Parts: sequence; structure tokens; C-alpha cells
Amino acid sequence: MSHSLPLIPVAKPVLGEEEAEAVRRVILSGWVTQGPEVAAFESEFAAYVGAAHACAVSNCTTALHLALKAVGICPGDEVITVSHSFIATANAVRYCDAMPVFVDIEADGYNIDPSLIETAITPRTKAILCVHQLGMPCDLRGIVEIGKRHSIPIIEDAACATGSEILWEGRWEKIGKPHADIACFSFHPRKVVTTGDGGMLTTANPEYDRKFRLWRQHGMSVTDTVRHGSKQVIFEDYDELGYNYRMTDLQAAVGREQLRRLPELIKRRRQLAARYSERLSTIAGLVPPVEPSWARSNWQSFCVRLPSTADQRAVMQALLDQGISTRRGVMNIHLEKAYSGQGFHRAATSLMQSVSAQQRTIILPLFAQMTKVDMAWVVDALHGYFAEAANAEAV
Repeated sequence: MSHSLPLIPVAKPVLGEEEAEAVRRVILSGWVTQGPEVAAFESEFAAYVGAAHACAVSNCTTALHLALKAVGICPGDEVITVSHSFIATANAVRYCDAMPVFVDIEADGYNIDPSLIETAITPRTKAILCVHQLGMPCDLRGIVEIGKRHSIPIIEDAACATGSEILWEGRWEKIGKPHADIACFSFHPRKVVTTGDGGMLTTANPEYDRKFRLWRQHGMSVTDTVRHGSKQVIFEDYDELGYNYRMTDLQAAVGREQLRRLPELIKRRRQLAARYSERLSTIAGLVPPVEPSWARSNWQSFCVRLPSTADQRAVMQALLDQGISTRRGVMNIHLEKAYSGQGFHRAATSLMQSVSAQQRTIILPLFAQMTKVDMAWVVDALHGYFAEAANAEAV
């Protein structure tokens, strides 16, 4: 089979004339920084997930930082989380001069193992930061119950999970509806919804929301929109340290169009994930991701566990040689040099499952524009590689 594309990417944002026209509208309005489009995007995102409050920021890392500050994380505190995540998860903890405490992930998935959390709690534990890895909801109910028992706030790193759902008290509800204390989202181009870059925090707590809005704009007591719209001269104050964590109206205008696309994007991605699982089921030893009965993933990524005898890099290179881009399994933060020094993290449990997931998995291409030809190309390449490997082993 020949393929017309030079490369099948791992991910590809869906951007079109609607987003281009939205940006044009904002440019011609003369107001391009944080303003009315950001406010509208926040309102529409809050309505979509079912949250009382949504605050837009520059990216998910800044969202995580503000969330941790809002729940009171201070120097010397500990935050329980996973090493098996993008490094931003732990970086945000260190921005607060606090200690990320790592526990392992579940053996049959890529999310935090709730059964290990309580063993990691110490008097210094001031938050639990769980991750909905690759868009698959973690066992939020179990984690929230632990938080309630120990009076520890729960923050959701929902960077990948916009549009994902969880079965909660018999109803399907969006990740971001405040089941925990705060949820943080990313709009990076690899995510299902993109604004180029950007982030969002959702919460039911109005005081948290007030803090987010204050801190994202340098701690300014009066916002730009209020000051510029006032008929009287207003002097703003800066009573506490803040940050430049704002989203622009250009980004928000794109986000609003992306949000309108989201239901169809998720429907398409779920169809593709189901097709992948079916067509890859005949490769001996290859394990597709499993969706729990209480979760509906947006399938931000499709991560497969390779047969035990397979070499991860060799498989990835063989696919790349055929024009198919892949990524290795999710990184382990504790293995990176930035976290190798004493005092940069604490491992509260064995991280065996986390390390295995990084070394034994690859992420396959999945994007809404993926065609039947694209899918066949990826699946056939995998079948061909493992058939050839089996033949070589038999000789």
C-alpha cells in the first residue's frame, strides 16, 4: 500500500474558517488582550462543563500554579501526585516551593492508583493533585473520598480531559464540573480544544475564582476592562504579588469556536478509538487502552502497551520509516535531571508501574481528520511489524 501523505502526525488540531473569522473579528475590534471575548469564553466553558466559575489563563501550567496557591500551598508543604505525567504537573508544585510526592499508577491503566494515596499522606500533605492522563478520567470518586476523610483539597490536572465524562451518582457529568475543589485545563495544540496555547480553571468556590482573577493580572485591583470603561479616573492598586497569566481575546475567540466543535470532535475521536481497539485486538500481546464503565474519554491520545518482547524504540522507528509519527509512553518526572537532586521530590511508593508504562507503551496517531486510509496504514504497519518479528523469532 502507498500513502499519499508524507507523514501521519500523532495529533492535528481542527482549525478552519470559523476560527480565522473569529480572530479577524477581534483584530478589527481593536481590543485584542484579555477582554470581552475572554469573558464570553469563560461563561461558555463554565456552562459546558457545569461549573459555577471558570477563569481563563495563559496555559495549564499557570492554571495549576494558581490552583495550588489558592488552596494554600506554601514552602515546605507536600502535594501528592504522580511521576507519570508531563513535567508541568510537578513543576507547578515546585513553583510554590513545595514538595511533589509521587505515588504509582494503576497496573491496568495510566492514572494514579487511589489505593496508594493514603500511605503517602503525612502532616505536611496539603493537597492531592490527580491527573486525568491522556483524557481518560481517573477514579475521581475514590480520590475525593480520601480528600474528605483527611480534609485535604483535591486539584484535578485535567489538561487533556476537556469533554471527558465521569459517571457521578448515576449521571454522566463533564470533567470540570466541580466534583473536586479545582480543575485545570490545557488548550495546547495537541489537546482536543486548542487556542494555540491557553488554560482554564473551574471551581464552585467563589473565593478561589476571585483569587485566580486577581493573581492572573499582576494582582491589579481594577481590571483593564473596568478602568477603560469608566467615566471617572480610576487608579489601581497592587496589594499582593501577582502574575502575567492572562489569556488574550484573540485566543478566546478561537476557543469559543473550538467549544462549538467539541461535541462532534469527541464523537469522531471515540469512533476512531473503538476502531483502533477492534483492529489491533488480533496482535498478540499488544494491549489497547481500557475505558472503565464509569468513564467516557475524549480520547485525547490512544496509548497502547507493546508485547513484552518488543523494543519500544524499534517499533517507533519502523512506523516512522513508513511515514507514521508516534510518541513514547508518558514520561516519568522522577527520572528527569531536573528532579534528580535531593529535596526535589519524594517517592512515597514504588513507581514500577509508572516506569513500565513509559518504557512499554507508545502513543498512536489519533485526530478527527484521520481517514480510513490513515487508520489502515497505521494498523497494517503494526500488523506487519509484529508478523515479521514473529517470523524472525521462529527461524
